[in-house]
Amino acid sequence: MSFELFIALRYIFALRKQSFIAIISLFAVCGVALGVAALIVVIGVMNGFTKDLRDKILGVNAHVLVSAFSGGIRQPELVAELCRQVPGVTGVTPFVYSEVMLSAKGGVKGVVLRGIDPATSDQVLSLTRDMVSGSVNDLKDKDDLPGVIIGAEMARRLGLGVGEPVNLLSPTGTQSAAGFTPKVKVFRVAGIFKTGMFEYDATLGYVTIDAARNLLGFKGDIVSGLEVRLADVYAAGTVSDQIRVKLHDFPVFVRNWQEMNANLFAALELEKTAMFIILAMIVLVGSFSIVTMLVMLVMQKTKDIAVLMAMGADERCIRRIFMWQGSFIGAVGTALGYGIGLPVALLLKKYQFIKLPSDVYPVDYLPVRLEFLDMTLIGVAALALCYLSTIYPARRAAALKPSDALRYE
Repeated sequence: MSFELFIALRYIFALRKQSFIAIISLFAVCGVALGVAALIVVIGVMNGFTKDLRDKILGVNAHVLVSAFSGGIRQPELVAELCRQVPGVTGVTPFVYSEVMLSAKGGVKGVVLRGIDPATSDQVLSLTRDMVSGSVNDLKDKDDLPGVIIGAEMARRLGLGVGEPVNLLSPTGTQSAAGFTPKVKVFRVAGIFKTGMFEYDATLGYVTIDAARNLLGFKGDIVSGLEVRLADVYAAGTVSDQIRVKLHDFPVFVRNWQEMNANLFAALELEKTAMFIILAMIVLVGSFSIVTMLVMLVMQKTKDIAVLMAMGADERCIRRIFMWQGSFIGAVGTALGYGIGLPVALLLKKYQFIKLPSDVYPVDYLPVRLEFLDMTLIGVAALALCYLSTIYPARRAAALKPSDALRYE
């Protein structure tokens, strides 16, 4: 094999004397390199986008959601304790959910209101880390006014700041002779958060569970449901099944984040696969250049091939010489692609100099995440395409007959 590799490398270094074949070889190297670099950057962006979107969704929403079939969950402390007994559960917090109207000096806005427990919400939600002003602990009543935390986009639209009063209008009002009267309660802005997702920052509002119960007219200790956080987000299916078994005596249903966002993440995975296939075509173009170069080299080296065969080289030896040559060119192109793609991806990841409009995309920058498995698959796919492109020229070279090649020499 060392002899075959030596001959292959000798042919490669001799290409500088054959300008046309050398140009085709250069095109092959550049095509493979550009394809590999594009795959690294694009797949890295797709991975980063998927992870960033998943983290933002799971920061606002729980890994597993336990909800009542109707009327809310009674005895939430007991249900929460049973959930904590399931292996893999790291945090449980109750919540109250409703849609209300928020009116302020800057206008009126629909709000998805969530009542949370400040003592346990940090175990499940990322609200504390998302705060840009104020604190979750400021939700407690102050100056006889309960607090509300709103998103940064909502605060900007309505011109609100921390400490300013707002009115929350509940859909659960009273019926009188004059008609239906919604329940209105004055709150103060206790804080402003920013998740980076426009939809959440423009519509979400947080209050304490007691304030939500009072506004919505809930009786007793009823809550809308429980939010559960897991040690491993990808074990959500298994853990949610265990929670269902644990809570079989309660009228509740259990859903995990994979079930609730299945369409979104399936679409992202399909898009990633499609982009991989499309960009792999660039590598395929480079591999066709390898085919062209090797075919022309076989035509020029017919005499050399015949001499080698006359000296005792068999068909497998000749075949491996040209396979080594094409594979070497593919390996150089792949290595060059890594040398271009990885620095570009790392620069995008570190400096985030490509900004996206936050009102159009769920993130306001171009995220990048390089995963070892994907980077390995890109290299393997590129080398495999380059290797496959050597099969036809190598077989053609091995099929030459020494007597025919040397007849007119």
